[in-house]
Amino acid sequence: MDDDAVFKALADPSRRELLDRLHARNGQTLSELCQGLEMSRQAVTKHLAVLESANLVAARRRGREKLHFINPVPINGIAERWIGKFEERRLAALSALKQALEGEDR
Repeated sequence: MDDDAVFKALADPSRRELLDRLHARNGQTLSELCQGLEMSRQAVTKHLAVLESANLVAARRRGREKLHFINPVPINGIAERWIGKFEERRLAALSALKQALEGEDR
């Protein structure tokens, strides 16, 4: 997985908005994704290309339509690598605190 491409893709609020829309309703066409956005169809297409190159979005043809689907795997990889390791200490501290407090009650 290319973390740099994922971080670059997630850095833009318009691309995050597209991911939010796909999370809410997966399998949308370009026209559906453009609805209600204050950007051109070409801009949405460029943002989708960045998301696809980062493997955050996959597209599948259905007849003449191209459906876009969110791929959560790269985001999960970042969560495990970059967020999870910072949470380990907190979780261990909370577990130790819980054990200590429960031990005092006995």
